Amino acid sequence: MDFRYADYFGNAPATGYETLIYDCMNGDATLFKHADTVEKGWEIVQSVQDVWSALPARDFPNYAAGTWGPAAAGDLLKNDGRLWRRITTPDEPA
Repeated sequence: MDFRYADYFGNAPATGYETLIYDCMNGDATLFKHADTVEKGWEIVQSVQDVWSALPARDFPNYAAGTWGPAAAGDLLKNDGRLWRRITTPDEPA
């Protein structure tokens, strides 16, 4: 199959924004979410957020930014006989 984009669509492909603006100008709402769909989605997300706020996570293996992660991550791999592959920089010990 021989296909050249320029033979069918011109020399330069349209960007996403060009397509979006063109659809707006023509009243084509195919690529747009309707308000009721967006609101229903937020209802679902909000209910999950409400539960998370009401029931804080217990024993969540959090860790400080810039560290190698929580010890629980290493323990998870050790249960399966594996280890994290640690990549060191020249200024830190292996």
